[in-house]
Amino acid sequence: MPKALPVIDLSAGLCCPPVAAGVVRDAAALDVALRLKALADPVRIRLLSIVLSAGADGLRNVDLAAQLGLTDATISHHLGQLSRAGLLLARRQGTNNYYTPDRDALSALAQVIDPRCC
Repeated sequence: MPKALPVIDLSAGLCCPPVAAGVVRDAAALDVALRLKALADPVRIRLLSIVLSAGADGLRNVDLAAQLGLTDATISHHLGQLSRAGLLLARRQGTNNYYTPDRDALSALAQVIDPRCC
């Protein structure tokens, strides 16, 4: 069974120098690792891909479940992991949650890994 992500507030965003800039401090390494760990699942990569390709209004969790052929509970779990890692934004509307990518957070993660990326 995979280990659960530690409970750390990742909502503040990623703010550390690129890993190529020098030795990464412990706290910064943990921030990056937790975000990468949230992405280290094929279902979450597919979810992120679908959400990134969706329009500005986002997608409902039930729509994502239908696209991937998984239960709503499974999709909700994966969406929760991505949201807690600060990579997706969730907006409640009625009984549905709509998910959109946090493009700033994704860009910051890409820049930390490879500063020439974007």
